[in-house]
Amino acid sequence: MKALCWTGVDSVTVETVPDPTILNEGDAIVKVTASSVCGSDLHLLDGYLPAMREGDILGHEFLGEIVEVGPKAGDLRVGDRVVVGSIIGCGACWYCQRGEWSLCDNSNPNAGIPERLWGHSPAAIFGYSHVTGGFAGSHAEYVRVPFARHGAFRVPGNLSDDQAVFASDAVPTGWMAADMCNLSPGDVVAVWGAGGVGQMAARAAMLMGAGRVIIIDRLPDRLQIAQQRLGVETLDYTQTDVLEALRELTAGRGPDACIEAVGMEAHGTGPAYAYDRVKHALRLHSDRPTALRQAIQACRKGGTVSIVGVFGGWVDKFPLGAAMNKGLTLRMGQQHAQRYIPIVLERMSAGDIDPGYLATHPMPLEDGPRGYRLFKHKEDGCLRAVFHPDLSASS
Repeated sequence: MKALCWTGVDSVTVETVPDPTILNEGDAIVKVTASSVCGSDLHLLDGYLPAMREGDILGHEFLGEIVEVGPKAGDLRVGDRVVVGSIIGCGACWYCQRGEWSLCDNSNPNAGIPERLWGHSPAAIFGYSHVTGGFAGSHAEYVRVPFARHGAFRVPGNLSDDQAVFASDAVPTGWMAADMCNLSPGDVVAVWGAGGVGQMAARAAMLMGAGRVIIIDRLPDRLQIAQQRLGVETLDYTQTDVLEALRELTAGRGPDACIEAVGMEAHGTGPAYAYDRVKHALRLHSDRPTALRQAIQACRKGGTVSIVGVFGGWVDKFPLGAAMNKGLTLRMGQQHAQRYIPIVLERMSAGDIDPGYLATHPMPLEDGPRGYRLFKHKEDGCLRAVFHPDLSASS
């Protein structure tokens, strides 16, 4: 089969690789019909998450048709159209039983690597380096889905592929980001990042009763789309002092909740950002926490900072004093896909959430390198490139 593979830092190529096969009784094989790029894929592309190997298949946000099932794949059947959560959960361990699927004890066969890095191992993730299991990703014609009865969800018939694909990761991650804020009616929420996850977090916050939602970014096209599609307020951090603007918008108090949807390669302005870029380039620290620092500083006393942007290692100049003395609650993590996907699919089917507009650049899998280039460099208004293996290169 054809697959889009990581072949080195800032290098992806389409390769011919072996087809996946059923390895365990709970597996399913899914023929991919849509697979989206994600902002966190760029951390792999740029070499900031360890344990990538040449030839690893990228991608973790996808849907498709089941073409083969193992005997313990539950009620899944060949021909089912399913969206698959990016997180792989066994369904039986203590964490999965508590609904904390991204902390699964059993799905990551390479648990020793993250245990050395982070103290404990999280769940496995499709196409997300050997730190999270080394599982082949979704930018391919076919994917093996372990523990399929827990991770694959039938898609309502009224959702297109370019809508439903985002129920794999962007929409449930955004929903979890807002859910962790414990919002009360009328709360003010600020979201750092106007990419797919940030926009879905903003929409989720609105559905959960937020009175005002403000998105912060630097890209005019993304801010304009957020205004038009979601009706949120926006701030361009290159044109305004974000902390001052948020104080003015909240009568001096600050947002009730701040959502960080950017992660380890955050951009910014001023001396602090220059400091981060130098240390990042020299590998003196692994993550640029520019947006996270700002979210902590902006949040009102007693508020909540929700972190769903991906971080992989160490950050410098973390404002712990601000977080402690303001009495902030910090909540964070990879999405609990199996908990949230049924919720967001129901909301999407009802028309409450329509993420289809995120798919600005649908294209054949053969155009994967171009899709990653457009997405990484934010060219041509690219919010998300979505690969459709069934499309021909001339489509």
